[in-house]
Amino acid sequence: MLRIKEDTLVYAFDGEKVVIEAWGPNALRVQASCSSVFPVENWALAPQSPGGQSAGAAETDGQTGWIRNGKITAKINKSGKLTFYNQQGGILLEEYARNFKDFAGNVEASASSGFVSPLNINAREWKPILGGDYELTVRFESRDERLYGMGQYQQPFLNIKGCELELAQRNSQASVPFAVSSLGYGFLWNNPAVGRVSFARNVTTWSVRSTKFLDYWITAGDTPAEILRNYAAATGTAPMMPDWAMGFWQCKLRYESQEELLEVARKYKRLNVPLSVIVADFFHWTKQGEWKFEPKYWPDPKAMVDELEAMGVKLVVSVWPTVERQSENWSEMEEKGFLVRADRGPRIGMTFMADTMHCDMTNPHARVYLWGKIKQNLYDCGVRAFWLDEAEPEYTVYDFDLYRYSIGPVIQIGNIYPLMYAKAFYEGMTAEGQGNILNLLRCAWAGSQRYGALVWSGDIDSSFASMRRQLAAGLNMGLAGIPWWTTDIGGFHGGNPSDPGFRECFARWFAWGAFCPVMRVHGDRQPHKEPQAPGLPASGADNEIWSYGPEIQKICEKYIAIRMRMKPYLTQIMAETHKTGIPVMRPLFFDFPDDPRAWEIEDAYMFGPDILVAPVLYERTAVRDVYLPAGVRWKDAWTGETFLGGTVCAVETPLDKIPLFIRETSGSPLQFAVNPVASGV
Repeated sequence: MLRIKEDTLVYAFDGEKVVIEAWGPNALRVQASCSSVFPVENWALAPQSPGGQSAGAAETDGQTGWIRNGKITAKINKSGKLTFYNQQGGILLEEYARNFKDFAGNVEASASSGFVSPLNINAREWKPILGGDYELTVRFESRDERLYGMGQYQQPFLNIKGCELELAQRNSQASVPFAVSSLGYGFLWNNPAVGRVSFARNVTTWSVRSTKFLDYWITAGDTPAEILRNYAAATGTAPMMPDWAMGFWQCKLRYESQEELLEVARKYKRLNVPLSVIVADFFHWTKQGEWKFEPKYWPDPKAMVDELEAMGVKLVVSVWPTVERQSENWSEMEEKGFLVRADRGPRIGMTFMADTMHCDMTNPHARVYLWGKIKQNLYDCGVRAFWLDEAEPEYTVYDFDLYRYSIGPVIQIGNIYPLMYAKAFYEGMTAEGQGNILNLLRCAWAGSQRYGALVWSGDIDSSFASMRRQLAAGLNMGLAGIPWWTTDIGGFHGGNPSDPGFRECFARWFAWGAFCPVMRVHGDRQPHKEPQAPGLPASGADNEIWSYGPEIQKICEKYIAIRMRMKPYLTQIMAETHKTGIPVMRPLFFDFPDDPRAWEIEDAYMFGPDILVAPVLYERTAVRDVYLPAGVRWKDAWTGETFLGGTVCAVETPLDKIPLFIRETSGSPLQFAVNPVASGV
């Protein structure tokens, strides 16, 4: 049965109900269920009234239904198969079905492939699970396209066509299920269940292990920028990045005391090196789940914050959602249902330094409770930004079917946890009257950007190979709608500051870090120091810029200075991101979609609209090639030499130089930020 209801297109057959409606500019939302109760959650989509510039343009002749919204049209036939078209009538996306027949028994061919098949495969497969709910598989025709986005995966591919990706959150993996296609559409899998997606050459398959519903959102646009703007209109934009966050962030595995942390900040001040942020990492607390400084080593947090503020330095404090049974809050949180539950076995989610379970961020009362503790113990001491670690959350054993949140089993809704974690702090800080909220998280899901989530790429390896993976991860995070992103400069695991090979890697990574949305150094450096007391974790080796020797320190100071001179430009591009959702760092094709070669480049990117960045990603690199997109002239930021677009330049890369090119039309102020001498200003 096909019908029109309140400007939506409704299809129903044999217990399945499908609803298609306009949702935001040039976009449609598709929901389906085999349950008598239709889902009502918006999930990643921002709370809003659905609709668009052509909302309500739905019609049916009883055999076929159409719904149009701006540049996108969906068609559903009497057999239930969906096809999406652009404004020129070209196919954007088509469900994959084989031997799909209408009720009269007429065999129907695929619109894109033009053939029929006896395989008898349905596009939407609802496989009942014993006891209720469904294992869901949704298939689409695979086409010749490039795909980008989907969040952060530890693999080196920018173009994810041909990849299979897990729809699950892990340390260093952030599943943000929004993809941008070179065919002119964006697709959001608006379902937080654990599953997989395969962008194979023969079929695209989305599958989840347990769910009650199907929910996805699709938009059409003439350029990648238009697609991202449509997506931001539907899921929200990041707040404006605060001015203090645009400078240099200093962090190491663990500052062991208030005095140690302050002395690092004081030394930067004595060296006249601008420091914007310093971070108090984990186990500064009494017990996990008490969320307050250990008074023996951190005797006066407010005085610490005040001294840092007087130096122009912001303190960011690590928060974990883990609660150990011996903490002062366990009994109350257990009684009130504020802890994640285990469906089998003991209530243990993580075993690092204690047996712990996570605070249930999907429970709104638990979020309020947690923020109350944070406000009392940290916010009221002057702390205005937080490092929300373990945000996946991380489990010692990733058996997703073992754990249960207040709104459902993790296997069905687990991917939304990091969004709710960010939301807890965003709402608490907003209630205190704070604006331009930013918190550092180790994970995200679609929509996390609207809660001020700055995502970093997790506990990664300290190597050039790892650095290459982070470049792909950062660009795909931006294209998945998460514009605030960073890495641990130098990587996290390993790296000895005295090792010449690692010093080279660190210097190259540091230069690249100056051209990331946030410039932040961190790492578990070797060799470890002895723990300051029994029961506390060891601290890594020193990780300040002077820890790497005079040559590397000089390079670091150079790029911190460049970062500070770029502040007017950073403010400009952050404001554009806040307004439109356009990512801060993006592949070359984003700004040059008409240049076919730009779609092929995966080792360089645009930092805002004017700076082309080509990181040095391999050891002992003396020269690297840089492709300059066609249509504009480019200026070497270091020499001032100009080049015609559409060409490849061989650039010399001494250790202190990252290849940078600036649009010639951007003018001298930006040139001055990178190289005051060569700019001639």
